[in-house]
Amino acid sequence: MKKKFKQIYFENKDNPASHFEVLKIEKLLQKKIDHDISKNHIVNFYLILFIYEGDGYHTIDFTDYKYKKGTVLLVRKDQIQKFFRSPNVKGYLLIFTEEFIVSHLNRMEALKSMQLFNDLLSFPKIELKVEQEEYANFDSLIRQLEWEYNFKDSYSIGITRSILHIIITKLFRIKSEKGQLLKKKKYLSQFLAFQNLVEEHCFKSKKVQFYAQELGVSTKTLNNIVNSIVNKSTKVFIDEIAILQIKRLLISTDHSIKEIAYEVGFDDPTNFFKYFKKFTGSSPEAFRRAH
Repeated sequence: MKKKFKQIYFENKDNPASHFEVLKIEKLLQKKIDHDISKNHIVNFYLILFIYEGDGYHTIDFTDYKYKKGTVLLVRKDQIQKFFRSPNVKGYLLIFTEEFIVSHLNRMEALKSMQLFNDLLSFPKIELKVEQEEYANFDSLIRQLEWEYNFKDSYSIGITRSILHIIITKLFRIKSEKGQLLKKKKYLSQFLAFQNLVEEHCFKSKKVQFYAQELGVSTKTLNNIVNSIVNKSTKVFIDEIAILQIKRLLISTDHSIKEIAYEVGFDDPTNFFKYFKKFTGSSPEAFRRAH
């Protein structure tokens, strides 16, 4: 029987049309809900985690990120995450859907936001300088957003949306100043289209030619696009996404290794074993046991 990760969809019962929500992390960890957030689950929305007290860990796509006061973690739609029940942690969760990005921001701002949350383009963890105004200003913005979110008059939705936009832009600035964002944006929209194709079809094909044809460009042009954005070859990028998707299958199902090999596009399970070990250093069985 196939075991799927719990898929968590956005649900704001108080104001579903707003497409965002503000939660206290400590309250969420104590809240009784219909799924265990300390186990891997897939989110169907975007998350900004901001820690203002305590320390602990949060897992994003099988990587444990240590956090402390001033840490900001970014989770994008369709990523796998889990919470650790740290008893002393206090912070905020800002939750919003893709609709917010598409409807509230213009095209270039939307692309920036996608880049901010795209873990393949930039690191999902930001450390604010607690002793400097950088932290104080960010903390003040979060608390203003919380106040407006809870005030709920006819102006609140517009104000909270605007503050959230400022928060995203400030994080973009901080990442840019820290050198954590790409400087060349000439091919960003083409690259994001390519990335979406790979995430959808990486089991069907791992060949550069397939994606070049889908995008209507030459393999040379596609290599230039990918190299300019992530400084790696198209084939390496395709393999990285394929390996991540394979890891998800290994952990989220009880399918045999042989079944998974066929599912992800290998006719011979031995070749699948070699492919996985080449990129991870471990066998599919060892990875499954470890997680």
